[in-house]
Amino acid sequence: MTKIPLRRFTGRALPIDEQGRVLLLHGFDPARPDEPFWYTIGGAADDGETLQEAALRELHEEVGIRAGADQLTGPYGTGTIEFFFAEYAVTQDQTFFAVRVPEGVTISYEHMEELEKDTTLGHRWWSAEELEATDEVYFPEDLAAIVRKINSAA
Repeated sequence: MTKIPLRRFTGRALPIDEQGRVLLLHGFDPARPDEPFWYTIGGAADDGETLQEAALRELHEEVGIRAGADQLTGPYGTGTIEFFFAEYAVTQDQTFFAVRVPEGVTISYEHMEELEKDTTLGHRWWSAEELEATDEVYFPEDLAAIVRKINSAA
């Protein structure tokens, strides 16, 4: 099956709690539901939107956390990746920002799009050490190093 090409410029928000752990979502590609993975919060910038604005908007839409531009730090990493999702062949430029959140912050999927709700299995806070030790799949693959960079900048 031919995939539809899609190019996106994304702002990724990395919520970091008081223990220095990053919040990740657990989900799957609807074309491969038996291959779940962990991923960062974020999405494509809308027309006229900066990557920071996209990261903050997605932070609210995907996990219900509201933060102001003054709370966002970084970027702590950038890169271009290619992957498949549903019927798309995605080329994604991504920029990672951090936002400190209080311990026990409420996570909500209320504002997610339906496809996101349908393909999200849950969430978890991960330390850099846990990321390095796990056999579970997560993206980006250098996330532990990014989390360490964020925590060393604090």
